[in-house]
Amino acid sequence: MVRTCSKMWAVALTVLLSAAAPARALNIFACEPEWASLAKELAPEADIYSATTAYQDPHYVQARPSLIAKLRRADLFVCSGSELEIGWLPALQMRANNSKVRDGQPGAFYAAEQVERLDVLGKVDRSMGDVHGGGNPHVHWSPTRIEQIAKALTQRLIVIEPANAERYQQQLASFLQRWQTQREQWAAQASSLNGVQVVSYHTSYRYLYDWLGIEQVGDLEPKPGLPPTSGHLASLVSLHKQKPYQLIIYASYQDGKAANWLSSKTGTAVLGLPYSVDPNKEQLVDLFGLYQTAIDQLLAAVAADG
Repeated sequence: MVRTCSKMWAVALTVLLSAAAPARALNIFACEPEWASLAKELAPEADIYSATTAYQDPHYVQARPSLIAKLRRADLFVCSGSELEIGWLPALQMRANNSKVRDGQPGAFYAAEQVERLDVLGKVDRSMGDVHGGGNPHVHWSPTRIEQIAKALTQRLIVIEPANAERYQQQLASFLQRWQTQREQWAAQASSLNGVQVVSYHTSYRYLYDWLGIEQVGDLEPKPGLPPTSGHLASLVSLHKQKPYQLIIYASYQDGKAANWLSSKTGTAVLGLPYSVDPNKEQLVDLFGLYQTAIDQLLAAVAADG
């Protein structure tokens, strides 16, 4: 009898401890910090890890053992897609051997697949350089696309954790309200940027320019993915004589050497724009800060140019 009672108490204690133990947080692997930031808006209780920083080229990432381990434990990954991570994400998926985050599963979420992309190409070959046939993948620079991606990501979170559906919908509603209010303010603030002509490094800000009406008239790369050459930079000097552009822009993960050289030959201002969220910098801590900082810097650079 004593032994039976002891067993009953042991079972009861196990049940109580299980009920008291907190549920395991959803584990989210973000390929880039912009998607880690969005995931935090929608799932603040989740355990979120960003594979890259704002100062890394997201095209080229080493499939390190630490990244493999993180993806192995993930319930969901959130990546740009449109071939941005084609050089490293498939290798991570294969080595992580996590069935939850295989392509086609609910745990595999590609942001660019949720929206209409710019610069979709019908035919791609090596002679064109490192182009993305499925369209420009840098969709986090489009505020309206961010809204669409947030809605799609919320639905994916609900598929993975249906018990938390109401919570996720509430987080989405809060984010969209704040984002749409800010988007209108940004558009008004940046209206003077419409028609500004720039030369950029790569097409990293294609969606930002499309939104603000900025015209990219030249690229520091002779072809996508190829480093600037002296001959190509000389052609951009000639372009400035025919069509004076107001800014030379490169991203925080790109080398500014070519931009500074071109500036020295044309007298055009150089601007190193932040590319993504940096949780360690107050002004770039989230998507709101990233957008505001980029707009402030663009306005200041154009104003200084006169």
